[in-house]
Amino acid sequence: RYSKYEDGRSEAPYELLIRISKYFNLSIDLLLTVDIRKYPLEDILKLPDNRIVLPVVVDQLGNNSIEIVPQKASMGYLSGYSDPEYIESLQRISLPFLTNGKYRAFPAQGDSMPPFKDGSYIIGKYLENINDLKPNKSYVFVTLNDGISYKRLTSRNKKSITITADNSFYKPYEIPLGEIVEIWQYASGIFPQDFEPDNFENYNLKDMFLVLRKDIELLNDKLSKK
Repeated sequence: RYSKYEDGRSEAPYELLIRISKYFNLSIDLLLTVDIRKYPLEDILKLPDNRIVLPVVVDQLGNNSIEIVPQKASMGYLSGYSDPEYIESLQRISLPFLTNGKYRAFPAQGDSMPPFKDGSYIIGKYLENINDLKPNKSYVFVTLNDGISYKRLTSRNKKSITITADNSFYKPYEIPLGEIVEIWQYASGIFPQDFEPDNFENYNLKDMFLVLRKDIELLNDKLSKK
């Protein structure tokens, strides 16, 4: 039966095309419109997840909705970001001032990027090309190892990017380009709880640990030179 589809003697029904698409993790557009024999196998394998489409949800008027990735199930996004059924199951909102482009809301975690704290959301605009990344701009990075991370881009080279938190208590770190699944540029934020000024004592405590950490690093450098 499968060989008949390959040599053109018969056509697969759409139910079977969906099953084949999910089994090989290939979009139906890629299966039906691209003759993969014309492309080197190495080039195809380098494509991110072999995806050429981004699952989106629209309302009855055809306008893009903003899907909200839930706080408690944020790690599930890593396995469902390319599944249209998963994206369709997410809660949605619409904001009239965010119309040009595709937007999605991601949960904030920790205190690395103030004023975003646990319970708040970062709305990001989908970035189609990694070459559009700009230094000192903040993005939501979806990666294979770290899941969802909201950080500021510091620099980029041919193999990786360096990102950092606005909270100086945290060190910058690198992400290999091969681990990046999606990038969403910061567009807006949602704060479900009343904003409260931070306790200055907590900041003083963090500053104290930051200075202490730097002193330890300097001491280690001196010892290693000796």
